[in-house]
Amino acid sequence: MTVRPVRPMLATAAAKLPTGAEWSYEVKWDGYRTLALKNGDRVSLWSRNLKDATAQYPTVARSVASVPAESALLDGEIVALDEQGRPSFQALHHQAAHTLVYYAFDVLHLNGRELLKTPLDQRRALLSTIVNGTRVLNSDPLPGTPAQIERAVRGLQLEGVVAKRRASLYEPGRRSTSWIKVKFNRRQEFVIGGFKPGPENLESLVVGYFEGKNLLFAGRVRAGLTPHIRAEIFRRIAPDQISRCPFADLPSTKSGHWGEGVTAEDMTKLRWVKPRVVVDVSFVEWTRDGLLRHSEFVAIRDDKRPADVHRDPDR
Repeated sequence: MTVRPVRPMLATAAAKLPTGAEWSYEVKWDGYRTLALKNGDRVSLWSRNLKDATAQYPTVARSVASVPAESALLDGEIVALDEQGRPSFQALHHQAAHTLVYYAFDVLHLNGRELLKTPLDQRRALLSTIVNGTRVLNSDPLPGTPAQIERAVRGLQLEGVVAKRRASLYEPGRRSTSWIKVKFNRRQEFVIGGFKPGPENLESLVVGYFEGKNLLFAGRVRAGLTPHIRAEIFRRIAPDQISRCPFADLPSTKSGHWGEGVTAEDMTKLRWVKPRVVVDVSFVEWTRDGLLRHSEFVAIRDDKRPADVHRDPDR
């Protein structure tokens, strides 16, 4: 039987963790969602958009090869660890990690048996039997109450927690309310809709998120844009320049100081692009006007589709 990857099941963002005996909780790893497929001696890695990523992460592929199964399809996350052993998304993006590891949190197929309609608790039990003792790390459920788990995860400065219904079935490609993700840091994906030109390429980015079919303005990003990153982003967006502003809510009535709105005068100094490139941005908070405060570029996200970029719920 030939095993093929499926689009991963996605979690719904929320501001607070759900409670109750029907829920279990695990770390939200700060990495790249990846399906790991083993067919005999052959291993392949697939991104959330089902792009073959095997060649990019050969050490992870070798780790999956150590799993004692004739065929298996694992769901998990590729995570970069720095010299202190802490997850580092920047290190993963720039491939400057001290170590790359694969945390598996689900098994969707095992030795000829499809498990999509098997409850999560049973899938986890099967996962443990094949990954424990291998170079694949098991993302075990966390002990304690939601409040205790949140305190512990915040204390370790990890990204967040994913709550999952113990009886949930696997829903390929669907953003399900059976899985709930809560982020503890202020960071999310945004879509580039414009930029301010600079001496060589660009000075800052104009970013936003989708609400329905409308692209809404979130803020301008300048911090974190190194010369190398500016050049790389400009290379990607320059061919997609357009004359019309893609944001449904610009110009705004707020002043054009850094981190605030974009006036009609500001817009004459900006260039617009088709909203195709997704970036990861950290920030201190959302202002009362719904704009980013003290934003900073983190990474380009090739694994996220622009249409899937929405504003995360406020905590």
